[in-house]
Formats: sequence, C-alpha cells, structure tokens
Amino acid sequence: MRNFTVRIFLILLISVVFTSCFEIIEEVTLHENGSGKILLTFNASQSKSKLASVMLLDSVQGYKVPSKAAITEEVTYLVKELKKANGISNVTYTVDYDSYIITLGCNFKQVDNINSFSQSLWDKQRMKGTFKSYDFNLASKLFKRHFAYAPKLKKDFNTLKSADKAVFNNATYTVIYRFDTEVSTYSNQQAKLSKSKKAMMMRLPITHIINGESSIENTIQLTK
Repeated sequence: MRNFTVRIFLILLISVVFTSCFEIIEEVTLHENGSGKILLTFNASQSKSKLASVMLLDSVQGYKVPSKAAITEEVTYLVKELKKANGISNVTYTVDYDSYIITLGCNFKQVDNINSFSQSLWDKQRMKGTFKSYDFNLASKLFKRHFAYAPKLKKDFNTLKSADKAVFNNATYTVIYRFDTEVSTYSNQQAKLSKSKKAMMMRLPITHIINGESSIENTIQLTK
C-alpha cells in the first residue's frame, strides 16, 4: 500500500487508531499522452465526533495523539516537496478538521514523475527497496498499477492488540481510474468498469490488503 504519501499515511494511521471507520481514496486521471493528475483523500468523516474528542487528549492506549498542528505540518511538508519535484505541477491540498477529511493532489507530465517522487520520500525515510507504483506504455497504451504484497505487513498487523485491530474492520481503500479512451481488458476482476468503459473503480477492505486476500494491482489495456 506504499504510495507517494508515505509521511502523511504514517501519521494518519496513528490518528485513526482511535476511531472506527475511515477510507483512503486514490484517484488517477490518465490522458492519452501519458500526463494526468492524482488525488489522494483520507476521509474519517463518519467518525468525526469521536476523533474530535480524541484530539483533545495527549495519548490513548499508549499511543501519542498527534496534534492538528503536527498533521498540518506533515501535509505542508508533502506539498513543499511536491512543488519541487520534476514533472509535477498544480499541487493542491485541503485539511478539514470539521469533517476530518484531508486531500492532496497534483498534475504530472508522466506517471514516472509520481514514481520518482515516491522513491525520494521512501529514501528520506531511510526505507530499503525500489519504489514503483505506476507504469504507462504510450505506444501500447498499457497502464499498470503495481502492488507488491509484503508478508511483514500481516506479521506487524498481528502484533497489534485486538482492540487496535478492530479499528480496521470497516476501513476501506478505494482506487478510481479515469481515461480518455475505453478500457479493452483489465487483470483485476475485483475492479468494476463503468458503462462508458472509460472509468474503473475498486473498493477493498484494508484488512484484505493487509492479509494478502486482495490486491490493488491491475494491468489495464486501453484501446489504441
């Protein structure tokens, strides 16, 4: 589930340990020339009342509760880094503490711009490994969403207390893709194709991704 929001995702996971329902949405719009835009949304609006109460505390169940200032600082950091990245433009973000919805988005000249930015963040976190989320072959019109399942994710998840695991029971990860041309084939059968055949959506329980039961990986062939 690595993506270009490594830092914000880590701090948000700490936040949602104290709530019961949240959603992460990944939206990618890809144009015929390989450019496009991406928008990531963290939505905990269904638990906003509980979150508002928790944010007033210093810690809960041994976890330090991040302040609004700390969360805003992380978002600001990502925005600053995005604006300096090659091939990235029109960086936008919102931080809504009334509904507990955070968004971060940008335009890209090619999907490799997103991969390069993700890798740089990953390296700054001193994490090992090569990062690559997307591929798009302009000639063949083949779009790929990569996802490599790490068994360690399940192992780490299983070390959590039962109450902490329960937080993820209703959590979902949604991916939405939009294209200029129609989709002819796709590999992940959990995805749903729109009537126009130019958009696709997949909503998965986060626990299924953690346990390796489902994957967001997909190979999508667009019409030439």
